[in-house]
Order: sequence, then structure tokens, then C-alpha cells
Amino acid sequence: MEDLGKVKSNYGAEQITVLRGLEPVRKRPGMYIGSTDTHGLHHLVNEIVDNSIDEALAGYCDNITVEINKDGSCSVTDNGRGIPTGINKEEGKSAVELVLTKLHAGGKFGDGGYKISGGLHGVGLSCVNALSEWLEVEVRQNGQVYKQVYNRGIPQRDLAVVGTTDITGTKVTFMPDDTIFETTTFDFDVIKRRLRELAFLNKGITITTKDHRTSKEEIFHYEGGIIEFVEELNQGKQKILKKPIYISKVSKKEAGEIEIAFEYNDGYNEIIHGYANNINTTEGGTHIEGFKKALYKVINDYGHKLKILKDSDKLTGDDVREGITAVISVKLQEPQFEGQTKTKLGNSYMQTEVYNAVVELFGTYLEENPEEAKSLILRSVTAQRAREAAQAARTMARRKGALESTTLPGKLADCTEKDPKLCEIYIVEGDSAGGTAKQCRDRRFQAILPLRGKILNVEKARLNHVLGNEEIKAMITAFGGGVGQEFNPEKLRYDKIICMTDADVDGAHIRILLLTFFYRYMPGLIETGHVYSAMPPLYKLQKGKNIQYCYSEDEKVKKVEEMGSKGLDVQRYKGLGEMDKEQLWDTTMNPEHRGLIQINMNDAIEADKIFTILMGDAPELRRKFIEENAKLVEDLDI
Repeated sequence: MEDLGKVKSNYGAEQITVLRGLEPVRKRPGMYIGSTDTHGLHHLVNEIVDNSIDEALAGYCDNITVEINKDGSCSVTDNGRGIPTGINKEEGKSAVELVLTKLHAGGKFGDGGYKISGGLHGVGLSCVNALSEWLEVEVRQNGQVYKQVYNRGIPQRDLAVVGTTDITGTKVTFMPDDTIFETTTFDFDVIKRRLRELAFLNKGITITTKDHRTSKEEIFHYEGGIIEFVEELNQGKQKILKKPIYISKVSKKEAGEIEIAFEYNDGYNEIIHGYANNINTTEGGTHIEGFKKALYKVINDYGHKLKILKDSDKLTGDDVREGITAVISVKLQEPQFEGQTKTKLGNSYMQTEVYNAVVELFGTYLEENPEEAKSLILRSVTAQRAREAAQAARTMARRKGALESTTLPGKLADCTEKDPKLCEIYIVEGDSAGGTAKQCRDRRFQAILPLRGKILNVEKARLNHVLGNEEIKAMITAFGGGVGQEFNPEKLRYDKIICMTDADVDGAHIRILLLTFFYRYMPGLIETGHVYSAMPPLYKLQKGKNIQYCYSEDEKVKKVEEMGSKGLDVQRYKGLGEMDKEQLWDTTMNPEHRGLIQINMNDAIEADKIFTILMGDAPELRRKFIEENAKLVEDLDI
């Protein structure tokens, strides 16, 4: 107790550290950008682009260009008004310098700036500046070009005129600080996906992205906005309606804007993407709730009006949303974000505004299109019957113990460890590979579940048929987390669920079938980071006692050059069954040496599109995909 008292007595004013300027950002970058990994790195790009989008929302910008430069830096250019270059009387510095060196300085924190801003959710240019090795800003304004350079957030000189121009706009070029970030290499595909999304959400804007390292270039421009977004999401699916339903309305409260596009397909999945001020509200929110409640009311009301539904009948929300693809985009002055990752819209009035807009305009659409209305109601009734059948199948399966974790499948070779966080399960195709895996595993924490043949393609099946598949029931029972809406990741019996299939076409197909099942009926499994793909080697190279394993064609070529081709035996593995237990353990299952690919859902939109193409009913799209991507896969045994 005496020592504690001494510690307390030393705690005075001199112990209080004041971080000035941008020091707090460099000291605790995770507080401002979430992380210093690749997600945080790309967040910097999004922050600058958000400023350009704000200019577009205000009506002053229609062209944005994002470039990854050869030296690894990134440039964002727009044709907006340009950051104000005048001197701020209170601070005695240019407005450009204030925006780049002061936290919470900008046109979004008072009257007369931006009415609607996506950047309010972020951290702004000052944080990008603080976390950059160097940053250059060029502003074209008043017929002149202004420029200023910063090193790690510190201006190297005052804003100065360096030329003349007849255009307006802002260009920011920055090099991320490698003493802050785990990686400073920008991923063109990650940047491209976000820019495409922004182009959909802000119709009429042209967004160009260029990668000068590889000469890649993409241009995004959608006059139809979110209508084209929905059509893109529904590519390859059979449509129920003639065209997407589009709703656009200006909210009377707080000058908000509501934009909704949706259509139905013959699939069984519900896809709803919500946005608030261009921010993807992955955790939902009031705008999503308003949409769902309105859909429920309109379809039920019209079903009763057409006498398809009896007075006492009610379709559920799940019934009316089966097969729907929707994008709900709202823009509002003061967005309130909640949830674990601050991606849930909390403004309560937006639920009422969206609900009223959908009830009015969707109701009018059904009145004006009676045939489509009837087919939509009948489709929902079919969904209701299938839901009831699925519930009956679930109940029956539960009675038989098929979905209870206490009754494990007989072919499961379980591990002895009882703490799920320490356990992992390998999903293996076939008894041969399964037998080898069982022999070489570490039975303390590694479980093996062999599957017989290819599992059901759930992309083309409802839940009642899915629950009737023996291989799928075995997985559901072994995992222990439930299925569908009842899925609970906290009840999982394993931390890692590893797909271990052959390194050939059949193995890839089985892996896709497994991932399709996880994606459609256990998305939480992927979202919470529990799904992995094993990486068995493609080749075994042996020269005398020297044995090397290669996991790609490029690696094999390099190893052959290193080892020399004379007396070198090269074995191409066509399946896991060709390995003995020592080889399988050393290459694929030993945690000290193996490679695992974690399956994530960073881009749910792209994932849904790929699953639809690969597993859906449009062979022409599948063929096109294979032709376009065949060059990415070498030496396949077909």
C-alpha cells in the first residue's frame, strides 16, 4: 500500500502529456483509421476521395481520378472548386494548411460548407497528412496553381503560386509512412471496388482509376446510378419483374435524400445493401428497417386486395424478401452511426421517411402493374410454403439428433481438446484422403470430417432440401453453430474450419461448393474469420536426399533452376491421396509449416456475383468468366 501511495503522489501536472497538432494521430493511428494494416492503408485513399465526392454532392465536381504511381505513392485529383487558398484571419495561415494540419478543420463543421458529407464519418485530410512520409497538395483556383509540400505532417514551406491554369480542382499526392503501416503497397483491386461502388451511388460522376505500376486502368460512369447497381448484382439471375423498381424522394426532414432500387429474381437469397452518405452500413440501421417494414405492409395489403391471401393470412418478412436484390441509399445532414464498427445508421426519423416513401411509391407501382403484382404475391406465397417445409425439416432433423452437437456424425474423427478456440476441423473429400489425414493429424486439437463426393449445390436449393443432404447435415452437426437464421458463431466447436481438397479441378469445384454453402447458409462463419482453405503442394521435387515442395507453377520453375534438372525427380500431385501421412503432415497440416488462406467477406458484392456466376444457371456467364480468368491458372489437369 505504501508503494501505491508513492506512485499516486508523483501523479501531478508534470505527468500530463499534451500532444500538439497531428501528434495524436501519429501516436495512436489505430484510433483514427482503425488499424495500420492494409485496411488502414486503403482508408487513407478513401478519405481523400470522400472529399472529392462531397464536392460532387454539392454540385461542383463530376470527375475524379485516383492513380497509384510507379514510386508507390497515390494521387487523387478532382475538378471541384479546390480547397480554399485564402488566409484564415484567426489562424494567420492558408485554409489549405489548416485543412491539412488541424484535426476537425474543414467545410463540414459549420454553416455554409457542405450540407451533406460522407467525410464526416472519417478523419479527413489532416490524418492522411499525419500518416504520410510526404504529401503534396496542388489547388487550381482563381486562374492559378497553388502548391504546398509536407513531411510527416509538417509543412516545408507556405502555400505558394507555382503556375497558371484555366481549370479548378484539387490534387493530393501522398506516400504512406512505412514506419506507421505494416504494408505500404496499394492494392489496385481494393481501390477499384470502392470507386466502382461510389460511381454507382453517385450517378453521372466519372471516376477513373489507374495503376502506373502495371498500366491497368478502369473508368466508372453510371447514368442509371443504383438502378445499374442492382442490375449488376442480379447479373446471371432470372428476373421476376420487367425492370428494377426505382424510388427517389427528397425527405422533408433535415433536407435528406432517399434513393432505392430493387428487383426480384428466382433465387432464394435476400441481398440488401444499405448506404448512408455513401458509407456502407453493413450493420443495417433505420433506413433498412423502414424499407423492410414497408415491403411487408405493401405486399401483404395487396395480397389481401387480390384475394390471394385470406383475411387471416400473413406473409412474413422473410417470405416477401425471398429473392430480392435491393440498394437503399440515403443522404442526410447529420448522420448518427452506431454499432460495433460504427456502420449502423441510427437516425430514427429516417425509418419513417423510408417507410412512407416505399409504401407510397411501391404501392402505386403494384396498382399500375397488376400482372407483375400478382406474380410477386404468388412468389411470396411459394416462399411461405417452402419456409414452413424448411421448418418442418429442421424440426424433424432436430428430433433425430441431426442438428444437435451432442450427437456427432459417426465418420467424424474428433479431437480431444474441449476448448473450441484451440480446435480445428479439416473437411476432406473422400475416404482415401480422409484416412491419411486421420493417421497424420495431431488428435489433441485437429478433427477430420471426410465427405463422400460433391455436396449439394445450395445456390439452386431451398433450406428444406439443403437439410436433407447427408453430407451437409454432417457438417452442421460437427460445427455445432446451427444453420440459417439460427446460426450462432459462439456455439461453434472449432475455431478454424479448413477446406482441404485436391489441388486440381475437381478439388476446386468441391471447395467452391463448400464455400457456397457457408456463404449462403452460414455467412457469419466467414464474417467472423473461421473459414480457411488448406494449401497442399502441387509438386514434390527430389534430388538425392534433398526434398522440396512447391505450391505454384512459378515456385516449381524457380526451384528446378536452383536444384538443377540432372537427376531431379519431379512429381505432380493430383490428389491428397497420393501423399503418405508424413508428407501430408509436413506440407499441409503441421501448423509450423503449413500455409492457410483465410476466406473473408471484404467485398460481399463481388463475392455474391462470383458465386452466382460459378454456381448459378447461366452457363454463358460461367464460360465467359473461365475464359477471362484461365490465364491465372497454369498447368491444370482437365
